[in-house]
Amino acid sequence: MKLTAFSLLIATTSLFAADWPAWRGPTGDGHAAPGQKLPVKWSESENLVWKAAVRGRGHGSPIVVGDQVLLATADVETEEQLVLSFDRATGKSRWESVVHRGNLNTKGHKISSQASSDVVSDGERLFVNFLNNGAVFTTALDLNGKQLWQRRVCDFQVHQGFGSSPVIYQNIVLVSADHRGGGKMTSLNKLTGEIVWQQDRPPVANYASPAIVTAAGKVQAVLAGCNKVESFDPLTGKKLWSIDGSTEETVVTAVTDGSRVFLGGGYPKRHTMALEADGSGKIAWENVTQTYVPSMIVKSGHVFAVGDAGRAVCWHSATGEERWNEKVDREFYGSPVMADSRIYVTSKSGVTSVFEATPEKFTLIGQNPLGDESFSTPAICGNRIYLRSAKTSPTRQEFLWCVGE
Repeated sequence: MKLTAFSLLIATTSLFAADWPAWRGPTGDGHAAPGQKLPVKWSESENLVWKAAVRGRGHGSPIVVGDQVLLATADVETEEQLVLSFDRATGKSRWESVVHRGNLNTKGHKISSQASSDVVSDGERLFVNFLNNGAVFTTALDLNGKQLWQRRVCDFQVHQGFGSSPVIYQNIVLVSADHRGGGKMTSLNKLTGEIVWQQDRPPVANYASPAIVTAAGKVQAVLAGCNKVESFDPLTGKKLWSIDGSTEETVVTAVTDGSRVFLGGGYPKRHTMALEADGSGKIAWENVTQTYVPSMIVKSGHVFAVGDAGRAVCWHSATGEERWNEKVDREFYGSPVMADSRIYVTSKSGVTSVFEATPEKFTLIGQNPLGDESFSTPAICGNRIYLRSAKTSPTRQEFLWCVGE
């Protein structure tokens, strides 16, 4: 029986429906599996299944694979960059795997971390990016934390920091590493770590992770930033199109409605834009909303965003018509996640807001503090919400939280 691209997508989505295996979830676009029974209100004394202390510090979001919850972290006292595994049911520590020892980066923005990449998984292996000793490395582990391979992707000149997550597509792992010395977009064989293809990038600082999208009738690996939006064939590395128009620095991962790709940026130009994904170079619409760090969500012909400054916005995906614009909280670094018609998003102050988001209206349902500092994105699967945040007093301590009814 011949499988179509659509049936393969459905099979993959079904395989990971109970998990959250990568940055932006099982479909790579911020959507959680539908039909889950999720709380809208919680605290340390309500709807908290477990919490676990996290060694070190990191901005990487949790992923969930089988019976494990996994995080990247960096311990500056021991000078180690690690992957941590916790039991999904209890939160107890299962294993720690040291990926790098020594040579941690000490430059960059004051709030950057040395573990800002998400771990990602194909269900059999784990992959993670770290900046170490002046270069970006991608490392593969098995599900018990044993290192399978490690690949030095390229040198890296630090400006603000490094935070791009790897992206799995079929038999490859895509890695972006943009920097002022001239970065690389790289494809690695996921079994061996060998370089399959590599494309040069402009000598500009940038922080976005690549996105695999199906748009304009083809599968594309799209990356914004460095004053460009570029599309590659993910298997061959062929550049499908390259268009000027993105700002210099961005963090967002692109999303699509099947015809257009949506992206934003914050330096020097603050903007949100919709670009036709057919290589025509046509900008469908653009506005001055700063969508610099949190990535967007597309559903039912509309784009939903939570801007850096804390306002939630809904636009019509084809025209850019603003449907509503509402205040949620202050200062966001994590990205929103949509479960059915509700969006969950965590602010820098550790408050996870829950709001109903339809094209017709915005309705704030709950605001739930856990800790008082967070830079990561919720993982939502199996009727549970997994969050990473820190308590900063009396001394800073990070925690992994599991929330559920």
